Amino acid sequence: MFRESLPNRSGMLFVFDPPQPVAFWMKNTLIPLDMIFLDRTGTVTHVHERAIPGDLTPIEGGDAIFAVLEINAGLSARYSIGVGTQMQHEIFSQGPAIWPC
Repeated sequence: MFRESLPNRSGMLFVFDPPQPVAFWMKNTLIPLDMIFLDRTGTVTHVHERAIPGDLTPIEGGDAIFAVLEINAGLSARYSIGVGTQMQHEIFSQGPAIWPC
């Protein structure tokens, strides 16, 4: 929130353990973002492109979301990220989460 910029090779990763229904909004967000919704395996289940800064409309990701990656608007299309794309990160595994809190 309140960020005025985000480097192109950066993002914000939100993890929900256990997986659950999630919805985001853009309140207090100053830059347009793409929101990438992922399941427990790191598979993209939904992409919301170009979320509008300040918009209070809920952006729903689905019923069993494990993580949401927010990146600069337009990058999901540039990198061909869509439903079915497999993301790789240490948090995506079949077992319990193993990262420090």
